[in-house]
Amino acid sequence: MEIILKKDVENLGLEFDTVNVKPGYARNFLIPQGFALLATPKNKAALEATLEARKEEEAKLIAAANAVVEQLKKTSITIPAKVGAGDKLFGSINNADLSAALEKAGVSVEKKYIKIPGNTIKRTGKFAALIRLHRNVEYNYEFDIVSDAPVEAAPAKKEEAKSEEA
Repeated sequence: MEIILKKDVENLGLEFDTVNVKPGYARNFLIPQGFALLATPKNKAALEATLEARKEEEAKLIAAANAVVEQLKKTSITIPAKVGAGDKLFGSINNADLSAALEKAGVSVEKKYIKIPGNTIKRTGKFAALIRLHRNVEYNYEFDIVSDAPVEAAPAKKEEAKSEEA
């Protein structure tokens, strides 16, 4: 079922986007809560008229979004996390963690604009997240997740102790 969003909906889209959703989700949640309208020809025409009237405001929003993208291009993020055996994390990293890390680096991006494939990351390594700041401005941001534990020499000492005992 095709609908037009009246408000930003996390993990679905931004205001004035036209998206396809399951009919039950639209009828039972989005439309009654006032988040969406059915995408009828009349509503689509009204959307086009609204977007036409907001062209100047849209241009300002796009310029602001492009400025944030330029900041993101200059920023590299490494998120430290507790790591268990191998490269597996204790817990996970999600869009809120990435948003907080970007905030510390001086770039303000709300978590609702960040989309991580699979919604969470459970391993160390290099990852990419899609940051959608506007309907026309998206940026694929790459970041690293590393272990927060210092490089340990302790396992080597334990091995030496075991060899001395034998």
